[in-house]
Amino acid sequence: MDTRCAQIFSARLIKAGAVEGEALVSLVPIGFLGGVDGETGRVTERGHPLEGMCVAGKILVFPTGKGSTVGSYILYQLAVNGVAPAAIINAESEPIVAVGAIISGIPMVDRVPIERIQMGDRVRVEGERVTVWRSHTAAGS
Repeated sequence: MDTRCAQIFSARLIKAGAVEGEALVSLVPIGFLGGVDGETGRVTERGHPLEGMCVAGKILVFPTGKGSTVGSYILYQLAVNGVAPAAIINAESEPIVAVGAIISGIPMVDRVPIERIQMGDRVRVEGERVTVWRSHTAAGS
């Protein structure tokens, strides 16, 4: 895609990788234990903005993780079941999500201004570089 119309951010690398996909964005933290079904990839936390949505194959964007250390295992379970996010972008990483991404082989970065990424945007995570193309849906077109 043409980078002339893209936003480009430098990020802190947590787990290296290069992937591109559709952004699934939450401006509230995600807890994987009890918040995401490890078999289906669906967000199950009641009242969460992403409740009922599937993280599989998406660029999952959220401020930070929350909850139990077992959340790392839930990320691993998502990967084993083929329903993991393609990548994770956080405003600020925390150990539970970072360990989960590392053991699961999910590319992850943080220190990204997540409020500048909208649901449905096309996002490429490549090492420490995050490129965002505004989708027509996200732009209101």
